[in-house]
Amino acid sequence: MLAVIDYGAGNLRSVLHALTYLGVESMRVIRSPHELRGADRIILPGVGAFGAGMQKLHEQNLIPAIKDAVFAGIPYLGICLGMQFLFEYSDEMGHHEGLGLLPGYVTRFPNLPGYKVPHMGWNEIKPARPSPLLQGINGGYAYFVHSYHCVPRQEKDIILQVNYGIQVTAAVQRDNLYGVQFHPEKSQQTGLKILSNFLEIER
Repeated sequence: MLAVIDYGAGNLRSVLHALTYLGVESMRVIRSPHELRGADRIILPGVGAFGAGMQKLHEQNLIPAIKDAVFAGIPYLGICLGMQFLFEYSDEMGHHEGLGLLPGYVTRFPNLPGYKVPHMGWNEIKPARPSPLLQGINGGYAYFVHSYHCVPRQEKDIILQVNYGIQVTAAVQRDNLYGVQFHPEKSQQTGLKILSNFLEIER
């Protein structure tokens, strides 16, 4: 069973539409911790502010259940804000603790001449190292919408990068943890391939 966590993020419907297009039949939208029981993989989509998103997860008591599932080896895919949640903290509008499952933090893009913030639109993604999530993908373009980016403390966790005036982490993996900063549900064939790869990952 694929569990898609709903904490009120605006991109949930488009993610569900993409998964339905890929033929996923056993899928459940999760809003409480007991509903995660029996899941064999988890997707956490997200848009919006880091602190508000983490607060929603706290209010729904989902954080312990997510961590328990991850520690049990269940594959997890975070999308956009769902990837940022993996890290220790974000400095978006203050200091906000994340899930702390990956070492690193989330910070705002620097103000660079010629580069607008938010980083919005299609950009070329470049593999940094092999990953099951990238099977059959040697590059391509993905759709981004974000003002804050992840800074992993360990380079080995980075599997995709994008250049936006600076080298930006576009995707991460450590063991059963996966995250993409871009929106695969809006990234046409490249995004659908990444979602399909995640659905085929075995524990």
